[in-house]
Amino acid sequence: MTYDIIIIGAGVTGSAAARYLSNYDARIAVVERAEDVCAMGASKANSAIVHAGFDAAYGSLMARFNVEGSRMMEPLSKQLSFDYSRIGSIVVCMDSRDMPRLEALYANGIKNGVEGLELLYGEAIQKIEPKIKSSAYAALWAPTGAIICPFALTAALAENAAANGAEFIFNTTVTAIAKEQGLWSVQTDRGLMRARAVINAAGTYADVLHNMVSRRHIHITPRRGEYMLLDKSVGSFVSRTVFQLPTELGKGVLISPTVHGNIIVGPTAEDIMDRDGVNTTAAGLELIREKACLAVDDVPLKQVITSFSGLRAHEVSHEFIVGEAEDAEFFFDLAGIESPGLSSAPAIGKYISEMVAERLGLDEKPDFIATREGILDPKRLSSEERNRLIKREPAYGRIVCRCEEISEGEIIDAIRRTPGARSLDGVKRRVRAGMGRCQGGFCSTRVMEILARELGVDIAGITKSGGASRLISGLAKQDKTAERG
Repeated sequence: MTYDIIIIGAGVTGSAAARYLSNYDARIAVVERAEDVCAMGASKANSAIVHAGFDAAYGSLMARFNVEGSRMMEPLSKQLSFDYSRIGSIVVCMDSRDMPRLEALYANGIKNGVEGLELLYGEAIQKIEPKIKSSAYAALWAPTGAIICPFALTAALAENAAANGAEFIFNTTVTAIAKEQGLWSVQTDRGLMRARAVINAAGTYADVLHNMVSRRHIHITPRRGEYMLLDKSVGSFVSRTVFQLPTELGKGVLISPTVHGNIIVGPTAEDIMDRDGVNTTAAGLELIREKACLAVDDVPLKQVITSFSGLRAHEVSHEFIVGEAEDAEFFFDLAGIESPGLSSAPAIGKYISEMVAERLGLDEKPDFIATREGILDPKRLSSEERNRLIKREPAYGRIVCRCEEISEGEIIDAIRRTPGARSLDGVKRRVRAGMGRCQGGFCSTRVMEILARELGVDIAGITKSGGASRLISGLAKQDKTAERG
């Protein structure tokens, strides 16, 4: 199959590239080795924060795309219907001896063009966030900091790209890339594909793909970050994103609300060899417990409902690699996209789409669909509206996930979308069934039944998140009515 553009990787950056490129008259394929968008790597597990942009080095691509992406995110959330909340962020300095580092962050943020930055002292700190220790010496307040749901953003970008003609190809691993007769040949474990241009958005594997085609090698180190998620019962513990002063390994352990009403604590930062090493560790979780309380009093860590980890694609120069490889014409890298990659994704997607469109001579579509309707959440309706909905579509009255109050109607919508959920985690990422206190203990079997029915497959074929591992081998007790029929 021949395309104009093949994008490798359906994380948030690849999906953003697909969305903005779908504005052009081109045949686009997004190839992903997992079973869904946002199913692994940095896009699947991160702090869910839109960084203001004060940390990235002045003049870097990180700084440029962070600030641009932060400004784009709120209007994009309205276009594509995903949650966005500008709650602000605060960096806490506990010791006067560290004040030069905080002042440097402030100065760097001003140079980067971040609006509204302030240095706070004394009671002004607690006025912004009461839970910060009263012994804090100073803090940097960034009112443009925000929170989003990374799953919702990625799904929204992908759905909008698909609505504009982009094709998503899952469960497909790229094994080789070579230039042949003026086209890129992309060999996968499911056959050969060809394209005029390739966009490499493969996360921790981006260096592997880049080094197949370029003599100017890059090296990416997987950097594992572990997190704890706290129950909604303590969701009001803090109202802002609270950072500690950053180190050479990152921004330290943060405490932040999520758009869904939980509290997230983390991450750690550990360089590892395994490009898929998203396991949590006893040492990592203990480190979170130790550091979480350095700037904030009485963090309710007894209310942890789950822990998880993600991988950041750390490039040795600590800089985004965005653009056409110097010695590989029409091969475009989106590599080394670590924090603030989520914040930067819309800006990176727009930038690379314009670059590729110019290089390939693509024309804009007159009928580009710029908006996307999100999955209906009955909880946001008035009682009268919800009753009318249930009367019209009874599935919205059947609650499947009790912790998050998710209805069968929402799950069906998540499955029927393009690209839609094909696994328990696919449903979980889109509508949060299984994301609550019991972590799917009550609703998983019912979600599996709905998936099997909607997909027309045997329930034994339903997985947690794709792959060959199955949740069940079959049913111990068959429906006698079905057997007689």
